[in-house]
Amino acid sequence: MRQDILDFYKKTSMYTNYEGFYEYFKSLPDDLEELRKIIRNNIIHRVCLLRAFKENNEAITKHYPWYKNRCDDDILLTAPAMMAELFRQDERGLTNSRKVEDMIIVTCRYVSVLTASILKAKGYSVRVRSGFAPWIRDNEACDHWICQYYNEEEARWVDYDVDEEIHDDPTKKLIMAAESWLDVRSGKKDCSYFVHGSRLRGLPMLARSLFFDFHALMNDEISYLFFPTYIDTDEEFFKLSPDDLKELDDLATLLLDPDKNFDELKYLFRNDKKLRALNFPLINDSDHLE
Repeated sequence: MRQDILDFYKKTSMYTNYEGFYEYFKSLPDDLEELRKIIRNNIIHRVCLLRAFKENNEAITKHYPWYKNRCDDDILLTAPAMMAELFRQDERGLTNSRKVEDMIIVTCRYVSVLTASILKAKGYSVRVRSGFAPWIRDNEACDHWICQYYNEEEARWVDYDVDEEIHDDPTKKLIMAAESWLDVRSGKKDCSYFVHGSRLRGLPMLARSLFFDFHALMNDEISYLFFPTYIDTDEEFFKLSPDDLKELDDLATLLLDPDKNFDELKYLFRNDKKLRALNFPLINDSDHLE
């Protein structure tokens, strides 16, 4: 592996920035299984909280206040924001004995961002990836985000998934966003097999997933609500020309091997406005006009 690529993934982003928590993150367990456990014991996934209330799981519902957020995703976008809230709720920070009512409610992208920040503080080359997990529900692959850290002794990227409590399990491999897109475009898989959240399906969703993984690979771990300006809506997507779709196919092809194609991906990220400019909930196309 090229050293400049490993050095790139040791750097932090706006989202994984560990400043203010650097020494604290370094003090956390070096054993990756212990670390996975302690991170996991401080969060509740949004779907798990919802399921607990639907199924009347008193281990959670008895303690989680009715007035607290049912999801903190829109508030705690960054690793330092998540850690600040965890410390606000419990001065011990990450602990294996945190009360249910003091946990943060975040989904897999956010868990991966926090995990990546901690591992980067410990000196790892780490990247966040976005794709689809075929093991979560039967007969479909659900959108999911994980971390990958580089094992220099074995010269390979290792999957590290705190949210699903998976560490280097070859039976539970993420279907990367690029593979999903290309398989559907080529007819190898039906588009309905892939689902975002509990209901979003279709090529527009898969196209946006390409951008999630592309930006994450460029150390820009955008949230689910950050979309490329030119396909911000399904209506815009279905107006794409054959050339536009080919551009997405070409991006996906590069993403199949991000190490081999690192330089080209980095060039596109820095120079291609269509691939870089994003709409946010409060910022739209007009903010990107020349």
